[in-house]
Amino acid sequence: MRKEAGSFATPNAARYLQQLCKHFAHKVDVRYDDTRGEADLPPGLAILTATPEALRVEISAADEQGLELARHIIDDHLGRFAFREAFTGMGWQPLAE
Repeated sequence: MRKEAGSFATPNAARYLQQLCKHFAHKVDVRYDDTRGEADLPPGLAILTATPEALRVEISAADEQGLELARHIIDDHLGRFAFREAFTGMGWQPLAE
């Protein structure tokens, strides 16, 4: 299983976490509260964490193609919700497997 993490510095992390989880819940299983969420995205699990300073997302997938899809899902949806903040992407970094 491959894993990556991305972070978006924003004072609105908790709001975006809830928006993403509510939106994803229309199609996949989601569990969340005010500061943590898990979404069973098609490529693999996404774990979202909100702090007062940032939204952090960890994604996992079986292969690079799955990671690419998971990055796209998160970046595309967050871009719609965070358009006022000129969001351009999470800046994904590999995590140790």
